[in-house]
Amino acid sequence: MSKSRLEGKVAIVTGAASGIGEETARLFAANGAFVVVADVQDELGQQVVESIGSEKVSYHHCDVRDEKQVEATVNYTLEKYGTLDVLFSNAGVIGPMSTLLDLDIEAFDNTMAINVRGVATTFKHAARVMVPRNIRGSLICTASVAASVGGTGPHAYTTSKHALVGLVKTACSELGAHGIRVNCVSPFGVATPLACRAYNLGPDQIEANSSAVANLKGIALKASHIAEAALFLASDDSAYVSGHNLVVDGGYTVVAHS
Repeated sequence: MSKSRLEGKVAIVTGAASGIGEETARLFAANGAFVVVADVQDELGQQVVESIGSEKVSYHHCDVRDEKQVEATVNYTLEKYGTLDVLFSNAGVIGPMSTLLDLDIEAFDNTMAINVRGVATTFKHAARVMVPRNIRGSLICTASVAASVGGTGPHAYTTSKHALVGLVKTACSELGAHGIRVNCVSPFGVATPLACRAYNLGPDQIEANSSAVANLKGIALKASHIAEAALFLASDDSAYVSGHNLVVDGGYTVVAHS
């Protein structure tokens, strides 16, 4: 397999200052892409750029809840690199951890604003670049095993990830006519900084908890595994894959857990 599967391509990765987004930005750059690291964590984002190298990667502040910031990030990418081939819309939050009976509706709305509206907005502005330029691009977002089964995540998070699978299907339906592919990747539990903060546990504990309930034993799921799945969906290796939810869960969502 060629090491440079995205040679000369330009990609935006949101939520790229840490976790899955950071791993994916690194992997995209290692495979020949120019990458815009988009996040709200400015200091961490700049550290990612410095550690990869500014000749391949640059940072742009982007709160995906704000459409103007999304549009500005896309415009920045065009000004700096001249085109846009790949979007990995990965920014997300876990949201309120409460029971349904105690659900904070404002926190629910914020989760939907980041996890769903944020992806819809990034898809919109990336597609508005790709369609008129006849770019056969790839739009990808991060869903979750919580998009396939209930009880694996909090209520707002699970709702938002189900919504993303629907968004991928409907975006795929429209954009296929323009040669643009739209897919999502659905991870099982990964010990990202986001998960560690949400559950107030260290990476080793998160990993141990995930591995304990996992279907596939003998391997712990890492952010790098999700980055590899995103690379597949971004590259020509998946040239005829669209509308697909690539579940990276070791079979968890297809076996009974009673």
